Amino acid sequence: MTNNFPNLQIDSLSAAYTRGDITPRDLMAQLKRRATQLNAEFNLFIHILDDAELEPYLERLENPAAKTKPLYGIPFVIKDNIDLKGVATTAACPAFAYMPKKSATIVEQLIELGALPVGKANLDQFATGLNGTRSPYGICKNSVLPEYPSGGSSAGSALAVALGVASFSLGTDTAGSGRIPAAYNNLVGLKASKGLISTAGVVPACRTLDCTTLFTATAAEASRLLGLVARHDPRDDFSRHNPAWNDATAFGDIEPGFRFGVPKVTEFFGDDESAALFAASITTLKNMGGTEVSLDFNPFLEAARLLYEGPWVAERYLVAGPLITKNPEAVLPVIHDVLEKAPHYSALDHYKALYRLQHLKMVCDALMADLDFVITPSMPHPVTLNDLYREPVEANSKLGWYTNFMNLLDYAAVAVPASFMTNGLPWGITLFGRAFTDQYLLSVANKFQYTTKLALVGGHTLPASVGKMRRASNDRARVVVCGAHLEGLPLNWQLRERQGRLVSATTTSAHYRLYALPGGPPMRPAMVRASEGGQAIEVEVWEVPSAELGSFLTNIPDPLGLGKVELADGSWETGFICDGYALADAQEITSWGGWRAWLKSRAP
Repeated sequence: MTNNFPNLQIDSLSAAYTRGDITPRDLMAQLKRRATQLNAEFNLFIHILDDAELEPYLERLENPAAKTKPLYGIPFVIKDNIDLKGVATTAACPAFAYMPKKSATIVEQLIELGALPVGKANLDQFATGLNGTRSPYGICKNSVLPEYPSGGSSAGSALAVALGVASFSLGTDTAGSGRIPAAYNNLVGLKASKGLISTAGVVPACRTLDCTTLFTATAAEASRLLGLVARHDPRDDFSRHNPAWNDATAFGDIEPGFRFGVPKVTEFFGDDESAALFAASITTLKNMGGTEVSLDFNPFLEAARLLYEGPWVAERYLVAGPLITKNPEAVLPVIHDVLEKAPHYSALDHYKALYRLQHLKMVCDALMADLDFVITPSMPHPVTLNDLYREPVEANSKLGWYTNFMNLLDYAAVAVPASFMTNGLPWGITLFGRAFTDQYLLSVANKFQYTTKLALVGGHTLPASVGKMRRASNDRARVVVCGAHLEGLPLNWQLRERQGRLVSATTTSAHYRLYALPGGPPMRPAMVRASEGGQAIEVEVWEVPSAELGSFLTNIPDPLGLGKVELADGSWETGFICDGYALADAQEITSWGGWRAWLKSRAP
């Protein structure tokens, strides 16, 4: 039942609509039947929309203008801690259920873009768990092997995509709930930077840490969806503006030369096969042109322990606590066990933990400063349903070994399929990086998927590549320097104080002339593109945080500025250029081939 279902990838389904192969109404009728059939076995839904509930959404799409909507007729599933107007939100606790009068912002956005809600998905109660077994609506089994869990807490959300009843789905992620189910079910799971996707209308787990997440078959689909919905939301006090360097145009090709961190010591709890698959994934990244950098992972793991061993458990109690006090029987015993310490934490405990977390944040940020991203296993060892039955808390904790620190430290992360274990179970890795590098991480995930060519859910394959893409960008901007900003020269400090990093020493294409401008100190060059008489000029390529580029630009004195410079490899980068009027009194020094050589020629 889990294989060979219709291809629901966004591009494929959109093309089917354009050809007239199917209509949204026909598709939703098919998906409703499939969802009902699957639910008897996998318990992935708490509620499947009936015909009357679905009709208003279908009617909207029958307006001819609706066909221009970017997600026209694309089916999606909503985790049942996220509000859909007119359908009860339960958070997998019937006694907690309420009827929302307004949909969550993210749901409103998607419906306005043309997407169609299929239903509300099962989850670990109050989104507390990473396994998908903690629900009175039934255990969610794995989409491939029934002796394993689906992963959670976004259990039904992941299954909806993995089992072919949605093109994508919404989950949430506080401790790994958007990444563990992805790894268990051969999916991409995007846990975007905190505040990037609105959480207005989401039942909080830890409100200061919660993220709304996306499950898709491919990284490219997650990128497209993120580009559509990453908007500041006045309804969400924790919403943040998405920087321009992280918009949809940042998604692109990953060129050789990236640096990725790998934990010095990697925990697999004795699972040799997972260790071997992780080593193979590192090799894949190297073959993509990356450089492996060993990373002390202890500070990350210490931060992870704060989530459940520290006072953040008390934040979870804010939602479930009143119900536990009033009606203890309404909450599952395992949720009681997780939250039992919460009322005993004091304000002193909170601030002590907060200070420790801030120190760990400084340490971890410093470790990642010169890296483009870090790779870990999504989970160290895939536990079975029997493991969870015997040790419900300990087995669940193992799943979160590489996930629990992410939101505490304010990082972006994407889980991506990497392989299948010998028993057929999906196995995956997670790529994480600084906040607001989401599109860059998705670009790496996309390149990884096209490099491994792993089969997608339903037995489908990746779409054919669309030719050369623009280079992916992250939160670092490249600047080409040719004079006083070169390493060791008088103005290089302006790059260093902005956390600049030397990427390469190279030359321009053979189309430039170099001049020494009058004045100084320090003496300054002018590099000008020439239609004739040019040659290659020695330059350096530096990276600086994009947030620092503006202050760097405003400090550049007349007649210099920043523009585009062609390098020897044919690429174009931002670099120093000069207004032509300033060359009248300048000395041409092109023949020296670079600023350093000219300076050396003048030395006594």
